[in-house]
Amino acid sequence: MTIGGIITAIIFGAIIGSLGRLIVPGKQDLPVWLTVVAGIVAAFVGTALANAFDLETRGWNFWETLFQIAAAVIIVAVLAALWPKRRAGTDARR
Repeated sequence: MTIGGIITAIIFGAIIGSLGRLIVPGKQDLPVWLTVVAGIVAAFVGTALANAFDLETRGWNFWETLFQIAAAVIIVAVLAALWPKRRAGTDARR
C-alpha cells in the first residue's frame, strides 16, 4: 500500500466513522482516533460484504457505501457500549 493509499484510507475512514457515529443515537465518549479506526475497519468490512454478494466494487457503488455505513454504525455502537464512560468533573488524563 502506498502513502497515498494510507492517507486515503484514513480520510475515508474518518468520514465513514463519523457517519456511523452520527447515526448511533446518544452521546458516545469515543476518542476521535477510535472513530477513525472504526471507520477504516467498517470500510474494509463493507467492501468485503459487497464482494461476497458479488456486487460491483469499482468506482462509487451505492451498495458498498451502504454496507460500509451500516458496518460503521454497528462497530461504533459496540465500541460505545464497551468504552469506559467519562464522569463529569474528572480529568481523563489520570
